[in-house]
Amino acid sequence: MESNDKPLVEKELYPLKGIVTVLNTPFTREDTIDYSALKNNVLEALKAGVAGFLVPAMAAEVYKLSYTERQKMLALVLETVENRVPVIGGAGEQDLSKSKALLKTYLNLGCKNVLFQIPFVDELQFRNHFMELAALDPEMIMLQDWNASGYGLSDDLICNLFEEVPNFRCLKIETVPAGPKYSRILELTKGKLNVSGGWAVSQMIEGLHRGVHAFMPTGMHSIYTSIYHLFEEGKYEDAEALFEKIIPVLAFSNQHLDISIHFFKRLLYRQGIYPTPNVRNPILPFDALHQKLADKHIDRILQIENELKTLSSNLS
Repeated sequence: MESNDKPLVEKELYPLKGIVTVLNTPFTREDTIDYSALKNNVLEALKAGVAGFLVPAMAAEVYKLSYTERQKMLALVLETVENRVPVIGGAGEQDLSKSKALLKTYLNLGCKNVLFQIPFVDELQFRNHFMELAALDPEMIMLQDWNASGYGLSDDLICNLFEEVPNFRCLKIETVPAGPKYSRILELTKGKLNVSGGWAVSQMIEGLHRGVHAFMPTGMHSIYTSIYHLFEEGKYEDAEALFEKIIPVLAFSNQHLDISIHFFKRLLYRQGIYPTPNVRNPILPFDALHQKLADKHIDRILQIENELKTLSSNLS
């Protein structure tokens, strides 16, 4: 696309750099949310050095949660984090009036950062939906650029919204492929729009080389933060070597969102963070072979985590 003639608004880069973990929802055997387990996950992620949290989002099975459950989850995460890192409230809804009601509730909870996940019909509808939510004036808006059609939202639409809305500071790119779009958006916004990668975490090393500021994976907190910090320290070969160890895991878990949810719930269960690996229906089945393969990958993850702990202890 051709860049706009009008210069982009001057903004400071929003300081979101690192791993922003997307929290899975822990369920009890009675299919209620286990808030104690959720707190455990948040504390483990903080200990691993994550840069923020996104909750509730797709990995949280968000559209199977009631509004009350979403609000309680967000409130607990805000209380647990105590402003140590940003907490981003996922305000995704298909209906505009429901989106506005949900966003107002989040703002009343004291949530300063929100993710807009807006259904795409056409650019006019999308812009109007965005502007009505932005008028509620959250401190920081993150926009999810998902694969609405082809390669997601147009560069022009993203840049125009960035120019017009001061609080629009972050873009979560979920398109496939994501790499070229990372580079284009960073160039078009002169690096001022904070860019993060989500589902394309399997291209994490490519994204880091392209200058992506943050990544939003699920689980594996210590492994992801280690990869990110190694890269930031200029230890590119070490970062790539660690990342290569989890490529088979990503190939398995990223088959489908539902497979990813099953897998990372099972990982959290095996790590002792969640007391059950339970998911909420409807969801794709996770059969006996899935479970066998998942456990093999999880064994490898636990081994890598132990190696990182040993290395950290030796260095300290």
